Amino acid sequence: MTETIFDKILARQIPVQIVFEDKDVLAFNDISPQAKVHVLVIPKKKARNLTELQTWTAQDVGCFFQKVGLVAVHLGLDRSGYRTVLNTGADGGQSVDYVHAHILGGEPLSGNFA
Repeated sequence: MTETIFDKILARQIPVQIVFEDKDVLAFNDISPQAKVHVLVIPKKKARNLTELQTWTAQDVGCFFQKVGLVAVHLGLDRSGYRTVLNTGADGGQSVDYVHAHILGGEPLSGNFA
C-alpha cells in the first residue's frame, strides 16, 4: 500500500492536534473542520477503506468502531449527539486512502440522513 498522510501522522512526521490515542487508534482535529468539533479517528492497523475492513477479523473491526464511540464520549459529544461519517472511494468523498472515521458535533448539524 502507498504511504499516506495518515501513515506520516502516525509516524509523527506531520504534527497534528491529538485529542485521543491508545494502542489501537489515533484521534486528532481535522485541519479543515466542517463543524465546531471535527475529529478524525484512524486505526493503527492499516486498511485502505471501509470495504477493505472485510479482510480484518470481526474483533479488529469491532474494536475500531468501539474506539470511535469512545472518542466521541471522550469529547463529551455523547450528551448532545454527533455524526459519524466514513467515506469510501472517490465518489464517496474519500480523499485519503486510509480508512478513517469523521466525528462531527458540538453544534446542531444540518442535513437529515435518517
